[in-house]
Formats: sequence, structure tokens, C-alpha cells
Amino acid sequence: MAVFIDLLLNALVIGILLGGFYAALAIGLSITFGLLDVVNIAHPTMLVLGAFIAFLLNSTLGIDPILAGVIATPFFFILGWLIYQVYYNVFEKSGAESLRGLAFFFGLLFIIEVGLVIQFGVDHRLVEAPYIGESWNIIIGEEIDVAIPFRLLVAFVVASIATLAIRAYLTKTFFGRAVRAVAQDMMALRLMGVDPIRVKRIAFAMGVATAGVGGALMIIVLPIEPSLGRLYLGNVFAIVVLGGLGSISGTLLAAVIIGVAESIVATFFGPSWAPAVSFGILLAVLAFRPEGLFGKTAGAH
Repeated sequence: MAVFIDLLLNALVIGILLGGFYAALAIGLSITFGLLDVVNIAHPTMLVLGAFIAFLLNSTLGIDPILAGVIATPFFFILGWLIYQVYYNVFEKSGAESLRGLAFFFGLLFIIEVGLVIQFGVDHRLVEAPYIGESWNIIIGEEIDVAIPFRLLVAFVVASIATLAIRAYLTKTFFGRAVRAVAQDMMALRLMGVDPIRVKRIAFAMGVATAGVGGALMIIVLPIEPSLGRLYLGNVFAIVVLGGLGSISGTLLAAVIIGVAESIVATFFGPSWAPAVSFGILLAVLAFRPEGLFGKTAGAH
């Protein structure tokens, strides 16, 4: 019994911390897809690009990975601004954003991935930081030992701060409310003298900008290689849908739920079953509660 409790407690702790990491990966997609209805399937690959930038700054200049992610954030903001400019002029403006727009982001995904392969090869890359590899052990009684990896704890704290800061910005500021309004009534926004396209452009750039810190957390948590983004594609979409489209708080809670579920499944049934958890939860949510945990039902609109 003590062994079971030990395994369960460790799985819960790792799952909660992993959930914070997942929130950092999904928060940008929660903005671009959840609020703006732009299906940026290239977002996980942008996170990998952010991870490689953190790797470069860490390996060449010795900069801490998290600081490297902060430094990379303006670059990703500009990148997001330019991407939305192209997306709007070529696809959204002509009403062809559904299928052709999706193909555009597929192409962007492969361009980034191939570029990373050409530049870095297919080998896994790591960064160095004092908190990577260390853990904090909590002893309960004589047989229960709960290990808290510092790398996951750091990722959880940074991700939680970033998520709460973004939520506060979107709910407490005029621009944040404009971003939420653009997904509901663009005509009303125009009547208020606000350019909805400019709002969407900046909001999309904000979503992409999260790839700076999110990518840095990714390489802190695990080794990276160019195709890693595809591994997390199901996770981030499942989190955004489960949390409710446009709900930042829901994204954080959904990330923790999926992190805990994956950790428990990996502990008791084997790591090979963990990737199926996100897709299983995604299918269940689409079947029984398509609006997500914090999303509004059709009647509420």
C-alpha cells in the first residue's frame, strides 16, 4: 500500500508541475485560436524555434535559458505581426482563411522545421542551468519519498506567472477587452472607433510572442530536436479546447488536468500510453462538452 501511495503522490506532483509547463505551451494558441479563431497549427513548431534560440544564447553567451526566452520575445512578436499581415492580406481578407489558411500554417510549420534541421541537424540539444538535474525530496513517514524536479518546478512557476499576467492584461486593460470583443462583435468594435484588424494583428503577435518564454521552458524540461513540435500538437489543442476557447484560466486548469492524467497513466500503465491521453480527452470533450470547461454554450451567446 505504501508503494502505491508513493507512486500516486509522485505522479500527482509531477502531473501538476507538468501541467504548468503545458500551459506555457498552450497559452499562445489560446489567444490565436481561442480568441481570434486563427488555427495556427505551427505554434508548437514556433515553440521549438524559441527553444533553439534559447539553446544558442545559452551555449554561445552563457545566458540563462529563461532570460534567453525573454530576450527572444520581441523577435517573436515581430514575427507574429508579419505572419498575420500575410495571413490577413492573402487569406482572411478574401474569406479564404478556412482551408487555404490552414494550409498556410501547415507550410509555415514545415518551413520552420526544415530550416531547423538544415541549421542544427537532427541531434537532441540541451542547455545548462543550475536548476536542471537537481530535485527536492520530501520524505513522508518511512516509505514515501516525493521528488520535485527543479526544472519542472521552475517551468511551473514561470508558466503560472506568465499565464496570470496575460489573463490580467486581457481582462483589466482596454486593449485586452478589445481583443475579447473582436471575437464576438467586430462591427460593434468599429462603431467604437477601434480598428479590429489592428487589434487582431497585435493580439496574434502577442500569441506568437509567448513562444519565446515557452520555448525556453521546453528546452529546460527536456532535450529538443526540430520535429519535437509535432509531438505537442495534440496536447496544446486538447488543452485549449478542454479549457474553453478564449478562456485563459481554463487553459491553465485544463493543462493541469491533462498533465496529471498523463503522469498517472505513464506511472501505472507505461509511458507509451501517455500521448494517447490528450487525444482521448479531446475526443471526450468534443463529444460531451464541446464548449470546454469554461466556454460558453451556444445559448449563452
